[in-house]
Parts: sequence; structure tokens; C-alpha cells
Amino acid sequence: MKLIEGKLDEHHLDEREVVDVVVRFAGDSGDGMQLTGANFTLATALHGNDLSTFPDFPAEIRAPVGATFGVSAFQIHFGSEDVTTAGDMLDVLVAMNPAALQVNLANVVAGGLLIVDRGAFSAKNLAKAGYAANPLEDGSLAGYRVLDLDISAQTLAAVAPFELGHKASLRCKNMWTLGLVMWLFDRDRAATISNLRKKFASQREIAEANIAALNAGHAFGETAELPVGIHVYRVPKAKSEPGLYRNITGTQALAWGILAGSELAGIDVFFASYPITPASNLLHELTGRSDFRIATFQAEDEIAAVCAAIGASFAGSLGVTSSAGPGIALKSEGISLAIATELPLLVIDTQRGGPSTGLPTKTEQSDLHMALFGRHGDTPMPVVAPATPPECFDIAREAVRLAIRYMTPVMLLSDGYLANAAERWKIPDVEEFEPDPVTFAEDPSDFRPSNRDPRSLARVWARPGTPGLEHRIGGLERSHDTGDISYDPANHQKMTDLRLAKVAGIADDIPLQQVDLGNNSGKLAVVGWGSTHGAIHQGVKRARLEGLDASHIHVRHLCPLPRNLGELLGAFDSILVAEMNVGQFAGVLRCEFLLEVESLSKVSGQPFRIGEIIAAIRARCEAVEAA
Repeated sequence: MKLIEGKLDEHHLDEREVVDVVVRFAGDSGDGMQLTGANFTLATALHGNDLSTFPDFPAEIRAPVGATFGVSAFQIHFGSEDVTTAGDMLDVLVAMNPAALQVNLANVVAGGLLIVDRGAFSAKNLAKAGYAANPLEDGSLAGYRVLDLDISAQTLAAVAPFELGHKASLRCKNMWTLGLVMWLFDRDRAATISNLRKKFASQREIAEANIAALNAGHAFGETAELPVGIHVYRVPKAKSEPGLYRNITGTQALAWGILAGSELAGIDVFFASYPITPASNLLHELTGRSDFRIATFQAEDEIAAVCAAIGASFAGSLGVTSSAGPGIALKSEGISLAIATELPLLVIDTQRGGPSTGLPTKTEQSDLHMALFGRHGDTPMPVVAPATPPECFDIAREAVRLAIRYMTPVMLLSDGYLANAAERWKIPDVEEFEPDPVTFAEDPSDFRPSNRDPRSLARVWARPGTPGLEHRIGGLERSHDTGDISYDPANHQKMTDLRLAKVAGIADDIPLQQVDLGNNSGKLAVVGWGSTHGAIHQGVKRARLEGLDASHIHVRHLCPLPRNLGELLGAFDSILVAEMNVGQFAGVLRCEFLLEVESLSKVSGQPFRIGEIIAAIRARCEAVEAA
């Protein structure tokens, strides 16, 4: 939290203006922390701040109440300057029980504000969280500003007129807490009140009880005699280009990018998927968009999903399938079939911590090697990766374009952080998008399923049922000339080389690699891909303010790589690749360009912190100076 100024009265600072703030709401998975965070995010966006969020879910569907491994949290970083990460250390922690405090306290800045529900700090809950003594009473929180309130009792009093019963009444305590935090940061409650009335339209008493709790929490902040140092924080609006903005998650942006791509290509989409964390929300998002050219299908398993999508592509639609790491492994044979038949297919991998079940609700980037190499035979396919939640929209459109233009499967690598995080998005003018209509074969005079575009090397796409264009394709190798099944050794060599050349040629149809921040040459290039963008951007930005010669290069096209990437990297004395795996992309760059590449690896299930990037930049720059 960066202080701009404070207003002093005769007692203490009662109001401060700050540049940015990091707030985390944490409690049991049944405490409504995600709903609380989402409503606070909406109010913050409407206030005009730039923001980035990080929902952090437990893996258990319903962990034992009060258990540390069942803590659910929602973090938001908002401010008046550019915000590209959900923040490093917490300025404010809202802890609804001892477990939430235990899990998150180490991430709170010295002197940070703790808002704690004292009513949940029973002997039983303290024991479950591993506390030998009550931290609210033993002096262990002396380094923080603590606002310990009996939120449960306050909530019960606020909703008593609605006679909901004890259990249902306590479910409103997240709204009481939200009201208090909205007072703390001068947020407007109108949008939350409207949302509650919509959400509980058929349960009016529930809606009004939650609204009463929200207003009571806000009123408490306004009227209570709070401890010294607890006051309203004002965060100025962010400076933005004129336009229409909204909050968007990576999942929403992916869905809308797919829909936009289908409209620009003039083609129907068939989305086939099987539920798996954290990819399932994409199916939910697309299922509700029947107003566009899309049909959705929940298959009985991962193999059925990819095969159904391939069947749709054979029939003249664009097949799309999605999963997380374990599901992508199951789809690998089907993806190889789509490569062999040269049909367009979009495969979306929302990566999570592995291997196997691993960390299903945590983020990671460890599927890169599987995306690049994880199939049998020589089966190249384009791989793309968005850098931010809003960029998921553009990269999804790009993936649709490549799949159709080059008649190939395309892998899009998202991850758990990108999928669930939200940022502000300037809604683009769709009239500025250039249509790229699909072309189907229609002339039967010289038709063969092996006909190709001489430039792109893409195979012709003929819809079944078109008179004179009857044909069969499948997984067996086929003649380059006729499309008939062929076991000829020379033909297999030719077809393998052709499929490799087709994907390699895409490098001429994608943008040259740009430097995201900094110079085109220098001492250090910090390279990233995917959701590491925000942390690297801020790390390099702050390092440059310290006078360090560092630049940020972020790669969106992972296969084929941009054709100037090797030359660009070669202009730097040192290369550092930051990624949430054990150095997979660093290894790819070493092999591809024969350069010395250092790896900054993280596989904790949590995204990079800005501080981790800055520390690595300082250490690397010192090493270059000493060499």
C-alpha cells in the first residue's frame, strides 16, 4: 500500500489516500468468500480503479469446518496505476476463522490490517487451526493493526427481524463483513444490493436479510469508535483510455474469443468437453450462449469429447474441446488422429498443478512439454498461450484462425490463474475485426481429399453430403497424391515432412516477437509465457526504476516460435526464463537457439510474486556485471 497523503484530526489519521491496496477475504469454503470478493470487485471496477483478482479455492468439495486445508480465499489488488497482478503481500486480511488467519498471516505486511471474526475463535476452532493459544489474546499479533469483532453476533442482530433461523442468519455474515470493507475503502453498495435482489429474486427474505447485513456492516464502520489507525482509505480512479470497460475472467474471455472467431470465419462451433477442475467453467460459459453459432456437449469421458469434436470438424463445423492436464493426456490419441486427418480442432488446456490429481485447484504451467511433444509419432501442432485474462479473447480468436486456415489442431494453454482471475477489459469494437471466412470445397471436377493450398499447405475441406465430393479420411497414412491409404515408405516420409512444413510455415503468418518492456538489447532479457506476464512486467518495471538494464519479452506463439525470436534473444548478455514448472520453456529455447538460458522455476501452486522476479533480476544483473 503506497500512501499519498493523510488527513489529520485531533485524535488520529481518519482518512488516507493511497495508490494501491491488496485485500484478501479468507474463511471456510462455506463462508461465501468468493461471492464476497466478486461483489467487492464489481464495486471497485465501478469506482474506476484498475484491478486484478485471484480466487484461491481449496481442493476439497467440503473440507471439515475450521480445517486449514479447507480455507477458501479471494484476493484483489486495486489502485490508481496499472495493476497487472493480484499483489504480493496483503495490506488487509479479512479472516473469518482461526484457520484463515493461520494460513494467510505470513503474507500480511508488517503493520497491516487484520479484520477478524472473534466469534469464530472458539477453543475447538483454535485447536483445528493448530493454535495452542488464542492469537487475539496472547500478543502474537502486536505487529499488526487488529480489528477483532464478533461478526457473527453483529450479523445475527442485523438480520433478526427476518426470522431466518440461526444457521441461515449466520450465512449473511459475509455480507456484513463486505459492508464494513466497503466503508473502509469508500465503495458504493448499490451494485451489490441490486445483485442480491437478482440472485435471490425467488427468496425475497433471504435477499433483504443479506442487504440488511451489508448495510449494518457499513453503518458499523461509520458509527463505531474504532481503534487508532483504522480509517477510510481513498484510492483515486485509474487513468484510462476512453471507451467501454468491464471486468472479465480468462474463462469468459476464452468463451467470447471462440464465439468471435466463429463469427469472423462464418462457421458453426461444436464444443465437446468433460468436467474437470479448473476447465469446467468454460463449458458452463458456452452452454449459455445459444444465441451464437455454438452447440455444446458434455461427453461421458475425455476420449469421447475429443472424438466428438473431431467428428464435428469432419462434418464442417469447428470442433473445440477443453480439459486440464490429466484430460489432455487422455485426449492425446484423438489429437494425433486430427493431425493425421488434417482437420481443424481447437484444444484448450487449463493447466493445474500435477502430476496425476496433483493440486487440482492450484495453478501451474507444467503441460508445455505435453502440448509440444506429448503425442505418438511426429505430430506437430501450433501452440499458443495468452498472457492475461483479457488477452484470452484475442488468443482464442487467433487459435480459431490458425486451426481453420491451416487445417490443423491448435493447442491453447491457459492455466488455473488465468481462468479464474479477473481484470479490467476495454471492450473492442467488433467492426474493426477483419473477417476471415472459411472456404469449403465445392467443385467436383478435380476433387481429391489430398488437394492442398500451395501456400499454406492446408488440405482441402469438403463437407460430407456435397455432391461429387464424397471421400473418406482416417488415421491410416494416405497417399500425398490421391488421398488413398498408402503403406509406401517414400510416401510416409513425404507426408511426415509435409505436416512438419505446414506447421513450421505458420511462423510466416504470426507477428514478429516484440519486447513488452525495455530495450531490444542489453544486459538481461526476462522471458515469460502465459500467466507469468503480470509479475514479470511489474518486476522489470521496478528493476528499471532502480537503474537495472532489464527487458521483458513475453512469448504468445510457442509453436512455431516467432521467426525473429532467436535473433532478439541473442542481443542480450543474459536470458532468464520465469515459468511455473521446472524449466520447460527454458529448455526449449536452449535447444532451439543454442543459447545460455537461466531458469527461474516455481511449482508451489501459487503465481509468481513481483518480489521474486525483482530478486532474480538483481541477482542475474550482478552475475553479469561480475562476469
